[in-house]
Amino acid sequence: MSGPTLRDVAKRANVSIRTVSNVVNGYAPVSDELRTRVQAVLDELDYRPNLIARNLKQGRTGMIALVVPELDVPYFAELAREVITAARAHGYVVMIDQTDGAVERERALLGRDSRAMMFDGLLLSPLAVSAEELRGRGNRIPIVLLGEHIFNGSFHHVAIDNVAAARDATAHLLGLGRRRVAAIGDQPYATGETAQLRTVGYRQAHAHAGLTVDEELIVATPHFHRKLGAQAMERLLALPDPPDAVFCYNDLLALGAIRALTRNGRRVPDDVAVVGLDDIEEGQYSTPSLTTVAPDKGEIARTAVDTLMESINGGAAIPAEIVVPHRLIIRESTTGADDPRG
Repeated sequence: MSGPTLRDVAKRANVSIRTVSNVVNGYAPVSDELRTRVQAVLDELDYRPNLIARNLKQGRTGMIALVVPELDVPYFAELAREVITAARAHGYVVMIDQTDGAVERERALLGRDSRAMMFDGLLLSPLAVSAEELRGRGNRIPIVLLGEHIFNGSFHHVAIDNVAAARDATAHLLGLGRRRVAAIGDQPYATGETAQLRTVGYRQAHAHAGLTVDEELIVATPHFHRKLGAQAMERLLALPDPPDAVFCYNDLLALGAIRALTRNGRRVPDDVAVVGLDDIEEGQYSTPSLTTVAPDKGEIARTAVDTLMESINGGAAIPAEIVVPHRLIIRESTTGADDPRG
C-alpha cells in the first residue's frame, strides 16, 4: 500500500499542493501559520517524501562514492565514518568501495561506463593513477581527491602536510635525546609518494638537528601493515648498532614494531621509543599506548564533502589544494606516560 501523497496532505490541511511542496522542500517563504498547519498534517499522516523521484527530477542520485585503497586499514575505516557523517548533513548517502591500490581498479573508476556514473560525485584516495589519466578520464562527474598522491594543483585535493608531520614526529624523538632514530615505511617507487614525503620530513628533522642520517636505519615496506612493521623492526634490531628510536609511517607499522621489540626483550620506550602516524583508536589502547601524529580526520571529511557538494552544485570550479592540520599526540611509547593534553 502506498503512503500519503502531497495531494492527501493538501486536502487535509486545506491548502494547495504547491504550498505543501514548498513546506516539504523549503523552496519558498511560507507564513508561520501555514507552515505549522501543514507540518501538523505531515506528521499526522506520517508523510515521507519520495526522495528517489525528487532526485531523479533534479538529475541527482542523492549518493556519493568514497573509494579508498584498503578499507580494513583502520585509518580509512575511521575516515569513512567521518565522511558518512559529513555527507548526511547534506542529505547524501555514501557508498564505499576499495581499490587495493591497483592501477586497473583506479582506472576503471574513470571510464565512461564506470560504476562511478551512478553517483553525483566521487571522493577518491588514489595510489596508482597519474594526474594525466585523471584529466583524461571518460566520465566528468565531480571528484575530490584525498591522500597524499601529488597532483600539482590539477584537482580539488584534501590532505595533511606529510613532510611537516614526519618532521614533527622525528623531531620529537630527537628532542628526547635519541640519536639512532630509524624510519619504517619508505616506498621508493612510483606509487609511494606519501611515504617519500614522510622520508623527506624525517631527513629534514635530522638536518635541523645537525645530524647525519644513517641510511641503514631507513627500511622500506611495500604496504603499511602490522606484519611488515614487525619484520622491519627485526631487521633493524639485527644491525650491529640498532636504533634507540623509530618513526613508523603509520600506526599499524608502529604497532607491529612494538610487537617485535617486545618479543625481542626490548622495553618501549626505555630501550627504543616509537612514534606512529594516523592516530587510530587502536593506538590509544595498545601497551604501551602509542605516540602518534594525528591528522584531523573530521576536518578532512568535512572539507572534502563540502568541496564535493560545491562542485556538484556547479561551484568550486578552480582546483583547490587544501591542507588540513595535524598535531603530535604524546603517549607512553616515547615518554612512558600519556600527555593529559593529548
